[in-house]
Amino acid sequence: MNIHFILHETFEVPGAYLKWAQDRGHQISSTKVYEETPLPDTVDGIDFLIVMGGPQSPEEDRQAFPYYDPKAEIAFIQKAIAADIYIVGVCLGAQLLSVAYGGKYEHSPEREIGVYPLSLTEAGLVDEHVKGFGETLNTGHWHGDMPGLTDKAVVLATSQGCPRQIIRFSPKHYAFQAHLEFDLEAIDLLIAADGEEHLLEQHKVLSFVQTPEQLRAHDYSQMNKKLFAFLDSLTQGKTFK
Repeated sequence: MNIHFILHETFEVPGAYLKWAQDRGHQISSTKVYEETPLPDTVDGIDFLIVMGGPQSPEEDRQAFPYYDPKAEIAFIQKAIAADIYIVGVCLGAQLLSVAYGGKYEHSPEREIGVYPLSLTEAGLVDEHVKGFGETLNTGHWHGDMPGLTDKAVVLATSQGCPRQIIRFSPKHYAFQAHLEFDLEAIDLLIAADGEEHLLEQHKVLSFVQTPEQLRAHDYSQMNKKLFAFLDSLTQGKTFK
């Protein structure tokens, strides 16, 4: 399979998504938005699109992030939807996927930064690819927004701070507000980007923000294994075309 990543920032790395693609021998390509790399003209030749996170929103006015064009990304995701290739949107990518489907992203009830449990819904517990997470799973979080919903969207997992953590838009298209891809490298990059002092200040006033020390103390390997299992199930163990 050819897996194409859309990467928005140097500090929002694909982590375990990339490791899975490498371990499974898939071909890998990427659009580095922060380097003003243009999106491909077509989704032809792409089997799996993974859209990663970033501090932007799907309605960014481009003043703060002149290299980021949400309308172009949404249009590209819509091409991928029409082609019925595999799609996973992560954090910002989840929100963009929801907008591409006609939903409207919203602010999450709580800002979440840290490791907190997801709870699978009844639909999640019977979803072919997500049910392996179990009733609850500790996962990474770093967000203030969440994906929108459509009439056919199915919420598969929630958290105490956010009611839309995993959403299925179609059998091949999943939105993950949660970050199952986190590892210590990803955490260090995010802490550096946000600032240790800023995180400590947020921790004092927000219910679901952990300290840099807490963030570095977590073992991310279990959520990474669960992500690998989800991706294997979703793609049915396919390798190259």
